[in-house]
Amino acid sequence: MPQNVPSFDELLDSAQRSAVHLEMRDAYGVISEADDFNRWKSAGERDTNPDSPYWAPWVTLIRRTVARGVAVRRARIVSEPVSDYIRYEHAGSVVNIHAGEQVRWLARRRASDIALPGNDFWLIDGRLIRWNHFTGDGASGGGEISEDPDAAKLCAQAFETVWARATAHDDYEIS
Repeated sequence: MPQNVPSFDELLDSAQRSAVHLEMRDAYGVISEADDFNRWKSAGERDTNPDSPYWAPWVTLIRRTVARGVAVRRARIVSEPVSDYIRYEHAGSVVNIHAGEQVRWLARRRASDIALPGNDFWLIDGRLIRWNHFTGDGASGGGEISEDPDAAKLCAQAFETVWARATAHDDYEIS
């Protein structure tokens, strides 16, 4: 059944208290970052300019969200040694933090006993879920919105458990 999925601007603009994001893949193949990722792989250069065309829309959105008093937290569960893509994400996370996000990393082996949802997600105010679906090769498979209270509870518990075990970005050493 087709669903009207709000944009990330609409989603985060609707947040009143919290917006948490759990990422669980070791690689993504999102078209919008392909050029930046390829440049990083070939030259070791990552766009970390918050005012660049690549980052500016996200930085503006996060700053606007945080300025309203909304806590924006991102946790990543990663296999170690990490993939090239995770190295790339780690290198760019300085911009997420500069914008106002809090970012933590959890080694997958430390997540074995956590009940995790089957997909990455954003959870807004502990009640509205935006599931992020991906294809097998990591391309975006579209989003889905849910307000199912049981699913929201699972997401909230999973995120908070991951967050409590995870290492802050500045302290996480890439292996």
